[in-house]
This record gives sequence, structure tokens and C-alpha cells, in this order.
Amino acid sequence: MTKIESLLFGGVNFPEDEEYQRFQFRLLYALLLMGIFFSGLFILADRLQVNHLSGLHVRNNIAYFATCIVLTAALYGHKERFLVIAILTETASLLIYLSALILVPDDPMRILWYFINLPAVYILLGQIAGVCVTLISFACIFAANRYISAPYSDNALTTVVLTFTYSSIFFFAYSKRFVSFFKRMTEANRQLRELAATDPLTGLMNARAYYATCEQLISGALRTGAPFAVLFIDLDHFKRVNDTYGHEAGDTVLRDTAACLLRNTRLSDALGRIGGEEFSMFLPNTDLQGALTLAEKLRLDIESLMPTTGETQLKITASIGVAPNLPHHHAIEDIQRDADQAMYHAKQEGRNRVTCFA
Repeated sequence: MTKIESLLFGGVNFPEDEEYQRFQFRLLYALLLMGIFFSGLFILADRLQVNHLSGLHVRNNIAYFATCIVLTAALYGHKERFLVIAILTETASLLIYLSALILVPDDPMRILWYFINLPAVYILLGQIAGVCVTLISFACIFAANRYISAPYSDNALTTVVLTFTYSSIFFFAYSKRFVSFFKRMTEANRQLRELAATDPLTGLMNARAYYATCEQLISGALRTGAPFAVLFIDLDHFKRVNDTYGHEAGDTVLRDTAACLLRNTRLSDALGRIGGEEFSMFLPNTDLQGALTLAEKLRLDIESLMPTTGETQLKITASIGVAPNLPHHHAIEDIQRDADQAMYHAKQEGRNRVTCFA
């Protein structure tokens, strides 16, 4: 969101899956501002005697002008108020249209306000509300026609009914189709984002998504001063598994290892496959001792997995490097580098062990 957009709409943010709600919110905001502008213009034109209106209709315009200002202020920065304010806006609009219909008989085109109002109702409030407003508009037009000094003829009313019905059916079908299309598009985009962020073999986050998630977690931890740690898990002699038993066996080992790691993660943790046989786990709100305890449990769990390929059970082990947060850890690259170094120490010391970065 740009600075101008933030200033105009009160800094309201909509996630990517709420793009349609974002459109509705901004449309409602635009309609309220136009209500302020046009009612103010009618009031000014009457004061300047450019477009004379009856005294009662001028007062109704002043009330509508004030209502739009209040509703605009109430909507500013509060997307949770959208539905209530949309209903109040539509109610006020129908009342001012009725006032124009009864109190401005010299303007035969005033009935067009009902037509202009219809698509906004379907977009803002949905199909049921659109049908209801269509019926309410018919009731207002026919009821008011009895009391205005220059009533519409039967032919004119017939034309109004037919064109209004056609418009209502059109917007009903269009809005229904549009919402359906938007939901499918949103779901497709969600699936694409998920595919772009997921390792297809293990179902864990891929390296790009993992590092991006870690950056957010580190930023939050640095603000609050909470501890965090990183585990770097590397399977021992994985190339030997592929060379001896084939890549299908290697894939089985990776999937089983990923499932084992996933069973030991909390909802707040981040887990990703960052290389061929390399995994990384980010642990927020975890000190060194907590990270070492978890790393040792993971090492034992991986050792006891015994993945099966054909009739052969494979014994696998992992070397795990542990790095707690230190003053120089300002980004995931900093702490990941230390965890990587600790993992290599575990390799050099004989593998199948946990080593801490000192």
C-alpha cells in the first residue's frame, strides 16, 4: 500500500486472499465521498439559485450530506465496520432518492438515481440485497407516483419496470459469476503460492520460503529480546544410499526424515528442506539448552527410523549443528552460517552426533 492509499483509507490492509473485500471497501469509500460531493453541490446550487429545490428537499440533502460525512469518518481505518456502514449508506441513499422523487417533480430524470444505485448494491451487499433493493425501489416509485404533482404515465412506469428488472437480472447474474470467478482465482493463487513455497518431495518449506519465514521470526525476536536458535540437520552418507539402493530409496529416506522432523516441531517453529539431504529448523523462544535437548531427541528419532526399500531396512543417522542467537545474529544468514559450521564439526568428530556452535 502506498503512502497516499494509506492516508486515504486509514492504513487498512487486506491480505491477498481478500482482494475482493478490498475492492468493496474502496468502492464504498468512493460512493460516500461522491455522496458528500453531489449533495453538497445540490445544496450550493440551491443557495446560488442555479438549481432551485424545495426547502424540504434541501434540508434532506443537508441531512444526507452530514450522514455521508459521519459514515465516511466511521469507515476510515475500520474494515470490520464495512457491512454495517454499507447497509446504512444504502438506506440513506434510498431515502434521498425518495425525497427527490416526491419533492423535485420538475426533473423527470430523477428516477435514474435508482438505476445508478442498483449495481453498487449488488457489488457491496450481494445478490439477495440486490433483489430486495429492486423490490423496494419498485414500491417507492409506485407509491410516490400517486402523490407527485407530475406523475409518470403508465407507459413510463412500464418502461421503468422492464428496464429495472432487466438491469437487476443482469447484475444478479454478473455479480454471482464474478464472485464465483474471484473465489476460484483466489484459490488458484493460494495453491500457486503454496507450490512456490513447498518442497515437492517432502512437503516442507523450500529454502526460499524457509529463509523468508526466518527473517520475519528474527525481526520479531529482535524487537522483543526473545531467544532463538537454529538446528542444521544433515543426513550422514546419504550419497551412499542413492548409489547403493537407488534414488527411489533416497526419496523414501528424505520423506521419512521430514515426517520425523515435522512430528517434533511446534506451530511456532519453522522447518525447511534447504538442500539435497539438508534440513534446517528455526526455534523461536528457545534457549541453547532447549535447542540441544530437541536436537538430541531428533538425532535419536532419526537413528531409529529404519526406512524400508524393497525388503531392505536402511539405517540412517544425522549430524546436527546447533546455533543459539548471539549479538552478531541480525539475519538468518548469520545464525545459519554458525549452525552450518557446528554441523561440520559434528561430521568431523565422527557423525551421528549433536554439536553446538561455540
